[in-house]
Amino acid sequence: MNKFRLPETFLAKLKAASINPAFLLRKSSLPPTLCSSGDGMISPDQFFRLCHTLEKVSEDPVIGLRLATLNPPCHLANIAARHARTFGDALPHLARSTALWFSEHIEIVKTKNECSIEFTGALLNEAAPAVFLDVTFALVHEAGRQGTQQPLHPLRVELTRKASHQEIYEAHYGCRVRFKARRNSIVFRTGDLQLPFATYNAELLAILGPKYDREIARLKAQQTTSYRAKWVLKRVLGGQYPDIYEVAKALGMGTRTLQRRIAEEGSSFRELLSDARRELARLSLQHPSLGLSKTASLLGYEDPNSFLRAFRMWEGITPSEWRAMEKAGRSKRPPD
Repeated sequence: MNKFRLPETFLAKLKAASINPAFLLRKSSLPPTLCSSGDGMISPDQFFRLCHTLEKVSEDPVIGLRLATLNPPCHLANIAARHARTFGDALPHLARSTALWFSEHIEIVKTKNECSIEFTGALLNEAAPAVFLDVTFALVHEAGRQGTQQPLHPLRVELTRKASHQEIYEAHYGCRVRFKARRNSIVFRTGDLQLPFATYNAELLAILGPKYDREIARLKAQQTTSYRAKWVLKRVLGGQYPDIYEVAKALGMGTRTLQRRIAEEGSSFRELLSDARRELARLSLQHPSLGLSKTASLLGYEDPNSFLRAFRMWEGITPSEWRAMEKAGRSKRPPD
């Protein structure tokens, strides 16, 4: 399973909120060493588990909103966003900061009157922990508020989960918050994108730009064709069976070229699809409201029995048994 470095900004925000990261990791059945020296590598399902544990142990029902308002040292992309020329210029920086450490990314969709910031792919619209989404959207709102140094209210916030503490969310964002929505998104007026940032610093951006470009180039150089293909598969899975033509097009190459490069790396498209489904299954099963049928559909299976057979092959146990072990915090699966 693909792993990423546990975001230091996330750890810093936990500490700023008086939450001991090592305690949270232990409660999540994860090694406390993940939070030392910023060297810990974590898989997406482990990060989701960490977020779900945070929701359970925190006495604050909207801990994600509070974390977003805290200001520990930021990642280069977040600093660049804070000192952008306008709110619209800040958004791509915020989107890229998420893409650096998670397999799915934020998409900025503009129309004549609205600009929505939303996640691509089925996973983060169905199975993402509430705290992860709350931090992400509240950070976008906070960046705009701090940069413009004036009240900035979205048109609306849309969340796929069931309604909970709606009055707190609407007071925080200053707009309507719609639950049980089709997608997870925060929507602003297109005109808001032109709002100037009082914190604009062209000289700082000129310094940060090359550093950020080097970091992006370093990460891309480490990515194999198989890695990139699986990344695309995770984005397009969601009630449909993705084919190699779709993936090849997204990667800007022909199907034969894609097949050859994957084979040279010792894999196949079928294996990559199975791996992507397995990783997304682990993430989805951590979400308590997603049943077997819904999870099977999200992974592109025609029926729950097909998913059940595949999961038994991957893990040696049923999805229900895996979910119970994960909930109990005593999973005995070997590390990937």
